[in-house]
Amino acid sequence: MFKNVFGSGFLVRTAHVVLTWIITLILFLYDTELRKQEETGQLLKPVLFVLLVLVSVLLYFAVSLMDPGFILTEDSDLQFTLGVTEEQQDMIPPSTKSLRQRRCGRCLLQQPMRSKHCQTCQHCVRRYDHHCPWIENCVGERNHRWFLLYLALQLLVLLWGLHVAWTGLGHAPSWSRWLRSNGVLLAVCGLLAPLALVVLLLLGSHLYLVSMNATTWEFMSRHRISYLKHCGADQNPFDRGAARNLWGFFCQWGSVVWEQAYFREDSDPV
Repeated sequence: MFKNVFGSGFLVRTAHVVLTWIITLILFLYDTELRKQEETGQLLKPVLFVLLVLVSVLLYFAVSLMDPGFILTEDSDLQFTLGVTEEQQDMIPPSTKSLRQRRCGRCLLQQPMRSKHCQTCQHCVRRYDHHCPWIENCVGERNHRWFLLYLALQLLVLLWGLHVAWTGLGHAPSWSRWLRSNGVLLAVCGLLAPLALVVLLLLGSHLYLVSMNATTWEFMSRHRISYLKHCGADQNPFDRGAARNLWGFFCQWGSVVWEQAYFREDSDPV
C-alpha cells in the first residue's frame, strides 16, 4: 500500500515536516495567543492546535506514500466488462463512442479508461488526476479523496497559524525596533499567507472538478484524450450531477469501471 519512505521524495517530505514543526515551535516560543493560553493553564486551544498539526503531518505522509492506484498487472475483468475482448475490438466499426482499450507504450499493460502513465512514477495510474511535486506522488483513484481531506485540514492549520502569528505582533517606539522584535513572526506571516492562498485555490479547484466528475488531467488535456475528443465542449460523459458526483467521490469505495459509465444510455449530464 505504501511506497518506500526513503524514495525520491525523501528530501521534499523531510523539508515539509521540519518546516511545519519549526513554525509550530515559533508560535509557542513567542508572545502569541497560544503562548499566553499555555502559561495561564488554558490548554484546550494549544493542545487542539498541536493535534491538528500532528494529524495534518500524518495525512501528508499517508497521501504521499499511498499507492494512488498503480496498474501493476493485467486487469482481466476489464476485458469482459462489456463483453468485448481485446481481439474483437478491431471488428468494432468506428464511431464516436467505440470502446478502444489501449496498451501503455511504456509499461505494456492495458490501460482502463481514465488512466494515464506517469513519467515520474513510471506507472500507469487509475483515474489519474495529476502528479503532485508537493507530496512527490501521483493523485489518483485511491488517494484523491485523502488528498482533498489533507488540503482542507492543511488550510485550517495555516489560517489558524496565521492568526496566532498575527496576535504575537507587539508594539515598539520605532520602526527599527518593531521590525527587530517582530521580524520572526512577520516572516512566519509572510510564509503562511501565500501558502494558505495556494492551498485554498487548490482545494477550491479540486472540489469544482470533483463536483463535475472530472480530473485535472481531463480538464487540462481534453482535446488530446481519445474518449473526450468527440464530446461537446460542455459535455462530460461521467457527470451524474453535482450531488451524486460528490457522494460517489467521498462516500463510495472501490474501483469504478468507467467504461460502463461512459457507455450507459443516460450518459448526458444531469
